[in-house]
Amino acid sequence: MWRECSASVMRSPSRLTVRSCHSVDSMDDREWGSARLQDVARRLCKFKVPTGVYGNLMQFPPPPGIEESSSIGRPKSRELLFAGEVEKFPWRQRAGVLICLFLDQEMDLLKVILTKRTSSLSSHSGEVALPGGKWDEGDEDEVSTALREAREEIGLDPSLVKVVTQLEPFISKLLVRVVPVIALLPHRQKFVPRINPDEVASMFEAPLEMFLKDENHRMGERTFLGISHPVHYFDFDYNGEHHLIWGATATILIRAASLVYDRGPDFPTPKASRL
Repeated sequence: MWRECSASVMRSPSRLTVRSCHSVDSMDDREWGSARLQDVARRLCKFKVPTGVYGNLMQFPPPPGIEESSSIGRPKSRELLFAGEVEKFPWRQRAGVLICLFLDQEMDLLKVILTKRTSSLSSHSGEVALPGGKWDEGDEDEVSTALREAREEIGLDPSLVKVVTQLEPFISKLLVRVVPVIALLPHRQKFVPRINPDEVASMFEAPLEMFLKDENHRMGERTFLGISHPVHYFDFDYNGEHHLIWGATATILIRAASLVYDRGPDFPTPKASRL
């Protein structure tokens, strides 16, 4: 297993995204925390999700003349829908999750913040998850949802992060349309977690590159909407506690890691198949 010792008023999300991306080169290393994190921001800000592309069940072509920025690490599927049919897919709710990345200076590793949900929750209880949750009527968009939920769950002040991009939506096993939002945390030491015990049992950090490595990775299979899908599982130990990272969370992190490191995973990502 991958083991690791532990290392020693919300702004408008859309404006925050634009400001972070358009000012990457005008900020010095100190504002981003390091030149490496600034370079990650510069590359991620160039990523644009084509209209109508889904990350797991569906991927259908962008309109003519629009090229996909990156397909690296996206799971393949035989399910194809065209842009005019997207509303026919029976997702029930929308949600946003936050892929919060920071640079561990001591270990020189990009890491992602994860949570373990409490066992008393009605859905995904006891599972590892990204900070985030379902969209509320007061949320401007899924970026706003992800930032609000991260504040509520782990006390992450939105002013500490810089939103740089978002990935294509993913459909969860509960038919929730989940939009992953990537944000960078330039100064990890300024973030003092405040865990909400009603939702989160614990918070931990994992190396992002782990989700591209075959080490501690295994695969299973589940049936969803009549389609047999591969399911990724990662075993990870942190501070003496074992965590199993799987399902939509694992798939989203594979995609995010592929984008950040500009390469696919060391393991195969097989196609889904109709039963």
